[in-house]
Amino acid sequence: MPGQQAALLCRSRKVLGNGRLVSIRDLVVVDFQRFERARSQEAAAEIGRLNSRLLARHTPYILIGVGRWGSRDPWLGIPVTWDQVAGARVIVEAGLRDLKVTPSQGSHFFQNLTSFNVGYFTINPEDRGAGDDVLDWAWLDAQPHQSDEAHVRHLRLDEPVLVKMNGRKGEGVILKAAG
Repeated sequence: MPGQQAALLCRSRKVLGNGRLVSIRDLVVVDFQRFERARSQEAAAEIGRLNSRLLARHTPYILIGVGRWGSRDPWLGIPVTWDQVAGARVIVEAGLRDLKVTPSQGSHFFQNLTSFNVGYFTINPEDRGAGDDVLDWAWLDAQPHQSDEAHVRHLRLDEPVLVKMNGRKGEGVILKAAG
């Protein structure tokens, strides 16, 4: 359905987590076009600062970025530590523009996701196409931001997104607000 596709912010066939989240209005987004792998440590620090601010306000958010989250190799992703992303209710890991990277597989990171009931979506560039993984970068780029740093933007939407996760099937969607 065309309307349903237009409402789709993200769809993944590789999802951890279960449930439905209806009140998240904040997104922390690593800018797909501006992100430079050589500066991934800086991106991690920016995320950590935003996470601290949002945690202090008890504001849950969705974290969207490129490469492996928590990677020890800063060339393969963003080397965040758990305390830098602990306020995220959902984390989306998307592929890099210039390099195919296998999704995160670190056991400690995934133990934290499970323990704290954080949803995890993996979007692979090679899976793009009709009916496959989707992440609407253009829509994210068009949203007004609360803050804009070198690599990371904080978006606060007027209406919340809807997150649906089915970990048994490994599927999930994030739908844009209807309004």
